[in-house]
Amino acid sequence: MSSTISDSTTRPKKLGGYDFYREVLRSPKYIVAPMVDQSELAWRRLSRRYGAQLIYTPMINAKMWADESHKHYRINNFDIVSGEEGDPATDRPLIVQFCANDPEKLLASAKMLEGYCDAVDINLGCPQDIAKKGRYGAFLMDDWDLIYKLINTLHTNLSIPVTAKFRVFPTVEKTVEYAKMLERAGAQILTCHGRLKEQRGQASGLADWSKIRAVKEAVSVPVFANGNILFQSDIEDCLRATGADGVMSAEGQLYNAALFAGLPPIPGPSSSSSSSTPSDPSSSSPIPSSSTLPPPLNAESHPSHVDLALEYLSIVQSLKTRTSVSAVKGHLFKLMRPALSRETDLREQMGKVKIGGKDADVSLEGGALQPYVDICLEMKRRMERDAKAVEGKTLEELVTIDEPTGLRVLPHWLAQPYFRPPPPPPPKKEKEPKPRLSINLSASLPAAETTVVVPAKRTI
Repeated sequence: MSSTISDSTTRPKKLGGYDFYREVLRSPKYIVAPMVDQSELAWRRLSRRYGAQLIYTPMINAKMWADESHKHYRINNFDIVSGEEGDPATDRPLIVQFCANDPEKLLASAKMLEGYCDAVDINLGCPQDIAKKGRYGAFLMDDWDLIYKLINTLHTNLSIPVTAKFRVFPTVEKTVEYAKMLERAGAQILTCHGRLKEQRGQASGLADWSKIRAVKEAVSVPVFANGNILFQSDIEDCLRATGADGVMSAEGQLYNAALFAGLPPIPGPSSSSSSSTPSDPSSSSPIPSSSTLPPPLNAESHPSHVDLALEYLSIVQSLKTRTSVSAVKGHLFKLMRPALSRETDLREQMGKVKIGGKDADVSLEGGALQPYVDICLEMKRRMERDAKAVEGKTLEELVTIDEPTGLRVLPHWLAQPYFRPPPPPPPKKEKEPKPRLSINLSASLPAAETTVVVPAKRTI
């Protein structure tokens, strides 16, 4: 370990803010988010081939990493021994992300990996139940003192910068104050996910780009925008609406590894202030207006999904670093999702494949992944058959529109985003008739007025 990290006397000066963003990270615009069990080394290599300029590792639990008894956890989450993760020639720029609620354990874990990455990120945005149980991620949002200490401990003691990824609050004002606090603590890049802690799963909804813009205008460090990125046209819309220095994608890139393919470097803000003019608030939505035509699709960013799947499997088999079977299976189901909903027999076959446990040899020589390769090859045959049946038509002619969302659906053999259908509106409750109160006043009223009907909740 000591041979990996330079001695403090020879170590280059620690850069921060825009100097770090430009000189070390090389001004990235297209960023792949940290995704548990999904942004592993094999996926990072595939993503870089298709235009990703900066990638985060999956989230690593600092408490578990700091515990020497969790050797298997360390190998599975960042394999130092194999020498491929964090390699300067093939796996950079790279930011390692930790979740934590203990500054000392966070520092101990970060110290062990600071020589294998360009920065350490703190997860302040995970909204899942496991984060609530472990008290990390978005469930630290109300403990600003602890968050400050987590960031400042790394800022003070690491040889590389610390960054932070967070979710927004219900109000712009509190979101901005939160971001300013993160900057004061020492965060050198802020990634703002424009959703609330409660926006997850079926209730994800749209990210609020206006809050990201407010954060960008309030701080002096680079800001990455996260949320609503499904197509390449959304990237430009997001940068214009938020003024952010880069766009981070999670699910959009997970279902289409070629999301950033073929994009030129996009001119962006070169300082803490943005010269771009705020766009109309409606532009923060990825759903196109019915009154305007959506921009043409970039065919390069929507290749055959089965070709991406086969390329990914080839990378997995070529690595010394072990890829978890669950990661492999997850990627294949997501990449080929448009076709698997039709080719149900192949979907069932994929679900039934058993790969010999966590320690299965998934290398080319090991052969454990061959069942997945065979399924992909059969899928490729069927997709080529379907594509041939519509030969001569343009991509735009083959696109349909999903009525609930207004988003474009590409032919089922092409890589494309997955968007969850909006939850159904709650059933309308039928108005119950107001109860009527019958009062017999025969004892005190004349016979002609013995029964009087009085509405409830009204003075008698």
